Amino acid sequence: MNNFASAAVDLVKVYGSGDTAVRALDGVTLGFPPAAFSAIMGPSGSGKSTLMHCLAGLDTATSGAALLGGKDLTRLSDNALTKVRRDRIGFVFQAFNLLPALTAEQNILLPLNLAGRTPDRGWYRRLVEVLGLVSRLKHRPSEMSGGQQQRVALARALITRPDVVFADEPTGNLDSTSSADVLNLLRQAVREFGQTIVMVTHDDRAASYADNVVRMADGRVVQAVAA
Repeated sequence: MNNFASAAVDLVKVYGSGDTAVRALDGVTLGFPPAAFSAIMGPSGSGKSTLMHCLAGLDTATSGAALLGGKDLTRLSDNALTKVRRDRIGFVFQAFNLLPALTAEQNILLPLNLAGRTPDRGWYRRLVEVLGLVSRLKHRPSEMSGGQQQRVALARALITRPDVVFADEPTGNLDSTSSADVLNLLRQAVREFGQTIVMVTHDDRAASYADNVVRMADGRVVQAVAA
């Protein structure tokens, strides 16, 4: 599993205990290749979001391993895990999660500012140009469309050059045109930047943009297909 950017090894996640226990992940083993766009699909309650949250260090597995570049996140201290999430993982959410008082530029650079890191201005300029944000950098979220806000969220996720970007239903709040735009940008991030992207979605059309598709049901992988 060390050849994968992100991987699960016999990953189990149980919520609750006794008769009310829910086995959200039931021994999941799979890997996501580097510099590729992978999608995790499944109905509500299939475990797809739980799998992503465990792989991204946002939730703690009950047992098994959640690997990032071969490092097991389940064995890290809280402080070490916080540092890994900050420095090596990018996040894109359905709700954008932009800070309303900050401009697009300030939202994009926020992860670096929080880490006390100086921005690579060349990388920043390339990102905002590729994502079509040059004319929007001084705008606040309320002054942008949903598609533009999701572009800002994607730039924020990419600014640290993370090992993996995890995208949780990134087109869930967008119309069909903006959805296609964001999905094309995710593909572009893989093609032009060599980025690894793992996306959770319930939408077959969104998943069609991915190189690899994993389908889940009842906490297990039922199908894994390379496009």
